[in-house]
Amino acid sequence: MVIGVPKEVKDQETRVGLVPSGVTALREAGHEVLVETQAGEGSSLPDRDYVQAGASLVQTAGEVWRKSDLIVKVKEPQDSEYEFLRPGLILFTYLHLAPLPALTDRLLASKVSGVAYETILEEDGSLPLLTPMSEVAGRMSVQIGAQYLEAPNGGRGVLLGGVPGVAPANVVIIGGGVVGTNAAKVAYGMGAHVTIIDKSLQRLRELDDIFNGQVVTLASNLYTINESLKLADLVIGGVLIPGASAPKLVRRQAIANMKRGAVMVDVAIDQGGCFETSHATTHTDPIYYVDGVLHYCVSNMPAAVPHTSTFALTNATFPYLLQLANKGLEGAIAGRKSLRLGVNTYDGEVTHPGVAQSQGRPYRDL
Repeated sequence: MVIGVPKEVKDQETRVGLVPSGVTALREAGHEVLVETQAGEGSSLPDRDYVQAGASLVQTAGEVWRKSDLIVKVKEPQDSEYEFLRPGLILFTYLHLAPLPALTDRLLASKVSGVAYETILEEDGSLPLLTPMSEVAGRMSVQIGAQYLEAPNGGRGVLLGGVPGVAPANVVIIGGGVVGTNAAKVAYGMGAHVTIIDKSLQRLRELDDIFNGQVVTLASNLYTINESLKLADLVIGGVLIPGASAPKLVRRQAIANMKRGAVMVDVAIDQGGCFETSHATTHTDPIYYVDGVLHYCVSNMPAAVPHTSTFALTNATFPYLLQLANKGLEGAIAGRKSLRLGVNTYDGEVTHPGVAQSQGRPYRDL
């Protein structure tokens, strides 16, 4: 099989879909790898590393897409890449289709087999290809929140950990999964007062054990969220329904009742966001205000630390990529249910129930 690695084109997306060690492993398995020139530069992976690993450098994105049987990326195709979509192509990347009906239309019209990292689900309920980026984004969310709480950056001028005699910031984390847990680790480590809100009492018990009772855990409901937000300096949204749009757990009125200059970081923005006031932003233009509350809703947060993120991501994606290359799509999904759950589009049909439900489209079981 010919595997193509184009350079990412989303705003300041500096990660890359494959590292040189993966090239070597694919070559040893009998495959050919095409890498667009400078695809890895943003992740501190120069062209020479790919050449030494056995890749063929290609000068243009169009050539990579046209010559490849399988494209491995990081982010969903952008408008400039739509022309490269074609029948028979396997696309292996983060798709986050629920809030992107226009991209879904193009994938269906071109009959691309779209395999989404974020919906590959193992039998133990884990999301192995989403987890590493959720770890990165969860930890980053607190760093970013602390930065924007500083007055020169538009916040209310609060030091996250406080100082002796002055209370620390109140950090409210909505969702106790991978994002929430990693955010809580960093926020607690920086000395903040941390509250985690989740609907699962079992998960709250686990978090209470993890943090030895040093963070506040609250059962999720509208009243609890609204009351917690009144006291919050930093709010982090980290809820997820695999493949589907994120539920809007923070209402507009609750934001109107928050402190002016408080900061909200919506890590769920890839799936539409969990705040009613959220809309996707970019690293170039990352923030906006609603009722005096600063919103940070960058949809590719981990791209800010691309070297760490690329290696963390490809550590997780490569075993699945190798299966797709060795067996083809049909052979790979026949032998692995978790990979089958990653197929969002196939032969012009929506094949993931979460995407179909979110967009009101027919669902076809593979």
